[in-house]
Parts: sequence; structure tokens; C-alpha cells
Amino acid sequence: MSSTTVHPASTTTSTLRRRATGVAAAVVACAAIWIVGAIAGVDYAVRSPGQPEMVVNLVPVIVFSLGSALLGWAALAVLERVAGRRATGIWFALAVVVTLLSFAPLFQVDATGGAKVALGLMHLAVPAALIALLPKRDH
Repeated sequence: MSSTTVHPASTTTSTLRRRATGVAAAVVACAAIWIVGAIAGVDYAVRSPGQPEMVVNLVPVIVFSLGSALLGWAALAVLERVAGRRATGIWFALAVVVTLLSFAPLFQVDATGGAKVALGLMHLAVPAALIALLPKRDH
């Protein structure tokens, strides 16, 4: 006899729905932060040493937050397959490390204080949404 765990379809569907909501929440939060900043007059021009000035527009914010959120989901899914019960703890630690590393470019660019604050909040919004909604819930 094999010891295969059977997950009811409703559990799988609710997990999928919750995780998709987490990804959507991450993207919407970043877009909202960018929009509020733009309305408040934040200058999203960013200058990196040796690079031409770049303006962080809404479309790249959406694309990068979506890509980051999907990568976070994929990492959790892979860990759940290979690490079993330890997957969530490993994924959480990975999320914290990646979040901290994501701030490195903010310290290396020249931008207004408002832009750095808004961009920093976006760097926190993605992991906050994912941490809140992606891991499995014990019932």
C-alpha cells in the first residue's frame, strides 16, 4: 500500500485562489504606491553611476512586481515538492533574504527622497502580500 496524501479539490482550489490573490495583491499594492507617489509629485527619475537617467514608470512597476510575485510563488511550489513540511520555513527565510538584497540598488542610485521611499515601500509590498497569502494554512 502506498501512503499517498489526497487533497480534496476544494482545498487545492482555495490554495490556488489564495495564492493568485497574493500575487494580485502584490501588484495592486505596488501600482497603488506608485500612483499615490505620482499624485503627490514624486519624481521617479533614478540615476545610476555610469548609466543614463531612467524614469520608473507604472508599466515597469507592474511588470517587475508581477514577475517577482510569480517567482516567489514558483519558489514556494518547488520547495513544497522537495522540502515537505520545512518548505514554508525555508521559503520565508528566502523571502526575507531576497527582500533585504532587493534594497541594495536603492542605496546605490541617486534619486529624490520621495522616490526612494516609494520604491522602498514597493520592495516591501511584494513580500508582505506573498508572506500573508502564499503559504499553506494548517486547519
